[in-house]
Amino acid sequence: MGRDDILDAARDERREQCSQSQQTARTVFSLVIINKAGGLIYNRTFHEGGLNKISTNDYLVLAGTFHGVHAITARLNPVKSTPERPLSNSVPGVPGGILTRPEPPSGLEVLESENFRLQCFNTLTGVKFLLFTDTTQTNVDVIIRRTYELYSDYVMKNPFYQLEMPIRCDMFDRKLLSHIREVNNR
Repeated sequence: MGRDDILDAARDERREQCSQSQQTARTVFSLVIINKAGGLIYNRTFHEGGLNKISTNDYLVLAGTFHGVHAITARLNPVKSTPERPLSNSVPGVPGGILTRPEPPSGLEVLESENFRLQCFNTLTGVKFLLFTDTTQTNVDVIIRRTYELYSDYVMKNPFYQLEMPIRCDMFDRKLLSHIREVNNR
C-alpha cells in the first residue's frame, strides 16, 4: 500500500465522518411532555438514528425523575441580598425598604452532554416540555416555544382532551411533525 493509497483512505474516512455528522447536525431528536404531577403525557421520537431507543417504561421513569430533579433545582436558587440603605421610595418596616416580587424559581432548564442537549420549557401551569436536540442545534428556545404554541392550539383547545391525561390528538401530531421536519431539514 503506497503513500497515495493511505492518503486516499484517510480522505474517504474523513468524508464519511463529515457526512455522518451532517446527518445528525442540528437535529431535533425527540420531545417529551410531562404534566404538573410528573407523569408522562406525550413522547415522540423524530430522528431514529440520533439517540438510543428506550422503552415506554423508561420514558415514564425519565419523566418522574426529571420532575423530581426539576423541583429540587428550583429550590436551590441563590439567596439575593437586599439593599442596605433605604431609597427615597422606601416603605418603612420592610427590610431593604422596597417591596419587590420575587422571581419565580426556574429549576433545571438545560442539560448538555457530549451527544445531546436536553432543553426544558416549564409552562405557568407546570407542564414541562423536554426537547432533546443535537448539541449544535441553534434556536432551541424558538423551537420549543413553537411546540408550546401547537400544544396550546391543538391540544388545549380540543374539547375532548382531559387535563393531565396522555395526549392523543392527531392534528397536534401532524402539525408537530411538520414543524420538526422543517427544523431538521434546514
